[in-house]
Amino acid sequence: MKPVRLLVTAGPTREPIDVVRFLSNRSTGKMGFALAAEAGHRGFDVRLIAGPVALPTPGGVERIDVTTAGQMCEAVEAHIDWCEVLIMTAAVADWRPVVVHARKLKKRDTAPVLELERTQDILDRVRHRKEGRFVVGFAAESDNMVEEAKRKRDAKDLDLIVANDITEADAGFESDMNRVVLIPREGPLETLPLMSKRDVARHILNRVEHALRRV
Repeated sequence: MKPVRLLVTAGPTREPIDVVRFLSNRSTGKMGFALAAEAGHRGFDVRLIAGPVALPTPGGVERIDVTTAGQMCEAVEAHIDWCEVLIMTAAVADWRPVVVHARKLKKRDTAPVLELERTQDILDRVRHRKEGRFVVGFAAESDNMVEEAKRKRDAKDLDLIVANDITEADAGFESDMNRVVLIPREGPLETLPLMSKRDVARHILNRVEHALRRV
């Protein structure tokens, strides 16, 4: 039997202001890399689209490095037809500077306001190419976590969304641990206790494998 082909995104993006400065976020990529590692361990064929992170590539995983939200979007579009499962763990920047300066801005010359524009929503961009693929999204929320995750799940036509509360100090960003709620398209949600991100990956991939067996 052919291995399951999994495309997973991980880490932050960086949106340049000038040649030195950029806008980004606290994502380390650990959740996405844990998913890639666990999937590889299970015999999946894995391609990992990684933002700028300081993590080694899991064994047997094909890694594609990107920096900006635009580059990540292009990489997902280039590889989505290859995969059977898409898991979007990356914390993609929502905004980027309208103007990127080719030289370092000097404090004495810089206005205190940056004009921003929205980046492309990657899941919105590729949703018309779903074509039977199992798609998993992540929702990092600080308020109304479950309700916001359900809204995102429905708006983006996801089969499963993984929600986590970013206000919790012992889990999520910059931690090896996570505490999440799995919210499928159909059926009851599942609240997982605090556990390692590798264990969270196991729970998610169990769901993926169960769904694929039913197809």
